[in-house]
Amino acid sequence: MLRIGIFGVGHLGKFHLNNWKEIEQVTVVGFFDPDETHAKLIEEKYQIKRYATAEMLMQDCDAVDIVAPTIYHNELCSQAMRLGKHVFVEKPLANTMDEARTLVKLAKESNVKFQVGHVERFNPAFLALQESALNPMFIEVHRLAQFNPRGTDVSVILDLMIHDIDIILHLVKSQVSYISANGVAVMSDTPDIANVRIEFSNGCVANLTSSRISMKKMRKMRLFQKDAYIGIDFLEKKTEVIKLNEQGAKNVFTFDIETSNGKKTIAIANPPVKDTNAIKMELETFKNAIINNTETPVTILDGFAAMEVAHQILEKINQGKA
Repeated sequence: MLRIGIFGVGHLGKFHLNNWKEIEQVTVVGFFDPDETHAKLIEEKYQIKRYATAEMLMQDCDAVDIVAPTIYHNELCSQAMRLGKHVFVEKPLANTMDEARTLVKLAKESNVKFQVGHVERFNPAFLALQESALNPMFIEVHRLAQFNPRGTDVSVILDLMIHDIDIILHLVKSQVSYISANGVAVMSDTPDIANVRIEFSNGCVANLTSSRISMKKMRKMRLFQKDAYIGIDFLEKKTEVIKLNEQGAKNVFTFDIETSNGKKTIAIANPPVKDTNAIKMELETFKNAIINNTETPVTILDGFAAMEVAHQILEKINQGKA
């Protein structure tokens, strides 16, 4: 039985706690949260042990799930790895790039399993494309959210856009060659809305817009590649694939068009999207990586790469202000 300790049982931490309780081969030994009033409520509601210190909880578990604010990631992850504990940490990996480099070094030295919580990798709309050949050359992203004071300890880049940065880096197997960005702080001390253009060495271009001061929610990504368009709605859990095929293609819905190269068939498909729990799935993959001694699906290097691009974006925004 894998013994899990949870660090931080706020809004997202409660989701993690509920999901861990449903995962087989796992027991939640307890939690650590310095908020006295909040921690007492969790202890009474879930009937699990509250630990007085982070180190005491780490001593009693095999793996840690860190859902604490970003400023505590480096301290908790470092402490866990030095004790030989496997680590799951919510995105972003750390608060600064220096901290992230330290964690990467520690993870290599300690030889523990380390997974970063980029949950959109497990979104059923994205998983529906697992069998599709994705080679995008142009990407357009809109991730909009209504304002919520929770999470404003980091910029909209590290809060929201980093989800899409991770997905894009996962899809585009090429080096980033150029970044341009602008952003504005409206309701907090850091950018609340931003627009970014990322260019890759292979010619792919990604345009990203993220806002946490919108009137409506939106989480959409559009991929354009040779003879195909792919639309992913992370919020509504829908996926659409439109392909340019030779005449006679068999698909859900097709129609013919005349082109300079003769008649072509447009085929529109909606890959089946399974009703899955993304948070539970990412936690299960972390558990499986530990038990089966396999690599985690979102490695510390994946988390580092997304964070590195996010900080390059922030640097561009700050240069623009200067």
